[in-house]
Amino acid sequence: MAGSSSSPAGAGGSDGRPARRTRARGDTVVVASRRAEACTALAAELTARHGVPALGVGCHVGRWADCDDLVDRVLAEYGRVDVLVNNAGMSPLYGSLTEVTEELFDKVLAVNLRGAYRLGARCGELMAAAGGGAIVNVSSVAAVMPGPGELPYALAKAGLNALTVGLARAYAPSVRVNTVMPGPVRTDIAEHWTEEFRAHVAGTVPAGRVGEAAEVVGAILYLTGPDAGYTTGATIKVDGGMAWST
Repeated sequence: MAGSSSSPAGAGGSDGRPARRTRARGDTVVVASRRAEACTALAAELTARHGVPALGVGCHVGRWADCDDLVDRVLAEYGRVDVLVNNAGMSPLYGSLTEVTEELFDKVLAVNLRGAYRLGARCGELMAAAGGGAIVNVSSVAAVMPGPGELPYALAKAGLNALTVGLARAYAPSVRVNTVMPGPVRTDIAEHWTEEFRAHVAGTVPAGRVGEAAEVVGAILYLTGPDAGYTTGATIKVDGGMAWST
């Protein structure tokens, strides 16, 4: 299993159950983000605490060459790629829409979309040649509920949803490509949420709460496993009903 992940908190889960399920499947995990030291530390933790063979690799997914280097490194180490999870994301704060700089706009699209395209194309081609595989793109409800406060991010995630369908058609029938579309999820970013936002979530999400990282991981594990063998080109919402609640 080769996974591209931007958040160490989302890869192992708070209670270790996702890691144990990964171990039970016999997967080897490659954790990649621009923070190489964090990836190495997480890979060591997955191995030490949960018995999961893991490798941490530094990779800035907004850079085409870094994406190619990551795929080449995985091939050199393991000879194949069975699963790709595109989980990188960023949404910087800004003032008004006219205050969004060209640099910020390009950076948001590069991290959220460009890297997923390159990694999806490279890995999808390799998987198809090897007889099969699975790709999961982690999107956001912002893709279907865009607001002025995160519009570049929403545009990128909407593009990611389109990428899922295009890759699913390009590499069918042996490679399955799907999207997980989370709503507000309790990660390290949640530490910066305002009380107003927390109240907004409680009042507008039918589930009445934010999601947990393990709930998103559970959907990813399903889509990358054999039980999802007839699922491709699909979008699974893990948002407590938020996307269609307003």
